Amino acid sequence: MLMDARKKAELIEAGGVEVDDSFMPYLSRSTAGPGAGLSSFFFSSGGRRVRLSVRESSPYKAVMDRGEVTIFKDGDVFVKGVLEEAISHCPGQVYVTVSEKCVFDCKYCPVPKLQGKIKSKDDVVKMALEGSRHPSFEAISLTSGVWKTPEEEVERVAEIVRELKQLNVPIGVSVYPTDDSSEILKEAGADEIKYNAETIDPDVFEKVCPGLSLDYIVKSLEHAVKIFGRNHVFTNIIIGLGETDETVIKGMDMLASKGIIPILRKVNPHPLRAGEVYTENVPAERLLKLAAEERKILDRYGLRADLALTGCLLCTGCDLVPHRDL
Repeated sequence: MLMDARKKAELIEAGGVEVDDSFMPYLSRSTAGPGAGLSSFFFSSGGRRVRLSVRESSPYKAVMDRGEVTIFKDGDVFVKGVLEEAISHCPGQVYVTVSEKCVFDCKYCPVPKLQGKIKSKDDVVKMALEGSRHPSFEAISLTSGVWKTPEEEVERVAEIVRELKQLNVPIGVSVYPTDDSSEILKEAGADEIKYNAETIDPDVFEKVCPGLSLDYIVKSLEHAVKIFGRNHVFTNIIIGLGETDETVIKGMDMLASKGIIPILRKVNPHPLRAGEVYTENVPAERLLKLAAEERKILDRYGLRADLALTGCLLCTGCDLVPHRDL
């Protein structure tokens, strides 16, 4: 009853499970991206990890007994495993959202609606120092909305990176790019970079990310490979916004040919964005198909998702990751 790639895909498709009060000490709340504001926990089984949101109504129910977790589907045992403790947002990493506000208005993302906290350098350093005491600590990942301007955000994050180099672990950064953001962040001490394209379909991008430029993000990613190197530049591609598989596969090939590793992320409709964006169910079969295609594409271009030192590809909780899950 261990979790294989198919069972993980089915849990990702469901998006969440029912839990009882025994899970409460293990729940964390995301402050970044489409999952911001939702409670979740990390479940590990068969050498794989999945992040599961807490849902009041789900065909899956998780039960804990003496440290072991059993997930039932419609009353039958589906998979068994254990919980993993999140240091800060995810296991093994201090993963911090620096600015929980954003001037952009991507239609699937609740962050502009939530208008959360703006963390200072001291706030982030304190979180990192506390997290560094955890025995599983191995990396730092910083992500950020755009509080005022992309340029100011890059400088703020770079200042934090400089301070965090004292901890001697890999540091990954995910921000909106600027003309010289890769140089600034690399000089500050960042080891990896992620600029999110969000969707590789130009027509969908125009609808869901008004005011942003897909072409600019892709060019920034291509330039980042020259600064950070292959296997250390990433981009999220959201699945379930109306794009076709053909478009996703073509887009993954284009990105990988430039040395960029895509991260396929199932759309997570948020109640604060209800009615603002078209989303569709993403079945497990589609997730498996696209992840398998990505594995072929990465292999073709000599890229390895399992060489990532930070961030989502190291965590693997939200996605099917080539070279780790399949």
